[in-house]
Formats: sequence, structure tokens, C-alpha cells
Amino acid sequence: MGRQAWILRGLALPVTDALLRGVDEVLRQAPLRHMLTPGGRRMSVALTNCGALGWTSDEHGYRYTRTDPLSGNPWPAMPAAFAELARLAAQRAGFAGFEPDACPLNRYEPGSRLSLHQDRNERDMDAPIVSVSLGMAAVFLFGGHARTDPAQRHPLFHGDVAVWGGVDRLRYHGVLPVKDRPHPVLGSRRINFTLRKAG
Repeated sequence: MGRQAWILRGLALPVTDALLRGVDEVLRQAPLRHMLTPGGRRMSVALTNCGALGWTSDEHGYRYTRTDPLSGNPWPAMPAAFAELARLAAQRAGFAGFEPDACPLNRYEPGSRLSLHQDRNERDMDAPIVSVSLGMAAVFLFGGHARTDPAQRHPLFHGDVAVWGGVDRLRYHGVLPVKDRPHPVLGSRRINFTLRKAG
């Protein structure tokens, strides 16, 4: 996708069973919810978190917190399968030594989308972003360093892992509205989780 941005096709396929068990465990402890933007708009993608830090959004802005605002409890521990896959993907993409401490987990349903944005709430901008796709396919938008720059379109399929960092770390990215093409296991859902070094 860029000088330091890659799609690793099918990298997660050998461990999808473990990943889905991890997803279920996270959701048991911290259910998905539709957060609000600082402007008060409801996000179309349902979200929760695992790891030491969790990404949240409300009228006070975007930020990371150590506790789930709904329960007051710490976010669920990051499943070992998530962290192991993130380390492998980062190493394959040229970012050895990646140790994520935050993992927002998103559920897309037909019509859900993610507008172009930068991931810039993390303190460690030297670490990459590792994004894992499960379930329905989606079209990933990977733009430039300005919101108005043209965006490439890349299909993401079940088991694909995208990694971007270095000179590409702050490129704008998003997801086009997801089409209803059910996956054999997950049906009309796309699960995506992104692993970051936020603290």
C-alpha cells in the first residue's frame, strides 16, 4: 500500500479459531456499543476494547482510558492469540519488537462504514498499526497525509492483516460501506480489530 504499509493476505487464517474464541471472551466482559463522536453523532460501527488501554469517544473527545466507561472495570485482557498475531504481522512488515497494549475491536454490519481519519491518539508513533479482518469482505481506503489526498482502494478478506507504520503511520484511512455478502462462519458481520502501542 505504501513504502511501509502492507496487506498480508491470509496471515490470520491458521489461527482464526483462536482469534474468534478471543473475540467471544472480550465481548462477554465488555459488550459492543455505538460510541458518540465529539459532535454528538452515533458511530455506525459498534466498538469495544481489550488490552491495558481502550479507545473511547464521547462529547469530551477521543482518548484512551484504562477502564470501560460503561462498567468502570478495567478493559478485558488482550487474548494471547491477538498479541501473537500482531507481533508476527509487524515483524513480517519490518517492525520487529512490536508489543501492543491497546486493541479496539469493531463490528461492521451491512452499511457500516468508517470515514477517513488518522490514528493519532497514541503516544508511541514509532509503533505500527496492525489491523485484522474477519468475516465479510470490506474495501479499505488508504489515503495520504491530508484528508483531501486521493485514497487507494484495497479489498480486505477474512484472514487478511494490514500493517502500516513509519512514513505511512499517519496516513488517512477508512472503510467504505460494507456490502451484505455473508461469510460462511460469521454471516452478515465483519469483525476487525486493530492493535496499537498507545501508552
